[in-house]
Amino acid sequence: MPQQINTFIHLVFIGFVALFPVVNPIGSAFIVSPYFLDTSRKERIKFVKKITLYCFIICTVTVLVGHWILELFGLSIPVIQLAGGIMICKIGWEFLSADDKEVKEENVADKAKTEHIASAENNLFYPITFPITAGAGTIAVLFTLSAQGANADLSVYMLNICALLVSIIGICILIFIFYLNTNRLISYIGLRNEQIINRFMAFLIFCVGLQIASSGITNLIKLHFKLH
Repeated sequence: MPQQINTFIHLVFIGFVALFPVVNPIGSAFIVSPYFLDTSRKERIKFVKKITLYCFIICTVTVLVGHWILELFGLSIPVIQLAGGIMICKIGWEFLSADDKEVKEENVADKAKTEHIASAENNLFYPITFPITAGAGTIAVLFTLSAQGANADLSVYMLNICALLVSIIGICILIFIFYLNTNRLISYIGLRNEQIINRFMAFLIFCVGLQIASSGITNLIKLHFKLH
């Protein structure tokens, strides 16, 4: 029993360490902050709760039935990486090419503010949750971690799955904390510096998309040569 507890804690730690850099709750919080402009604290809490729930559902479904879904549609992890990378690149480019002046002018009128809040709510799942928060990189990591105990006996497999779920819960808690409090940090930074940070983070997210897409292409090439 003590051995199983130690193994469980070890698996939780591995899962958390593997998920943290791909989810990147701190960096992602800055990326999604423009979606929450002119939202009240109450509205932001509601939105962040939904994002956290969506992330938990995506990660849990990936761990439990992800492989079967891929087999059903005849997809591979490299294809998921390539498609997810392209989607992330598109989002990063949209942020980079956005006009700060136009956004600022739109936020002056109450009507524009209402439309912005409605738009933020419509964007909670795509693109905020997927692929910005829990994207192709997260899915690939979860596939890899869940497959480690797939060929072992049932008790070892269940231990691995439970540890992964605990890691996912820990990551979701961090997502909730950072997404909810990003505006406080930005308020200390100032509006102009916020725009600079948003541009910089948009560039980084574009680079992350390129990295994920290139990894997908590389893995597809390796898979092609392996099959032939």
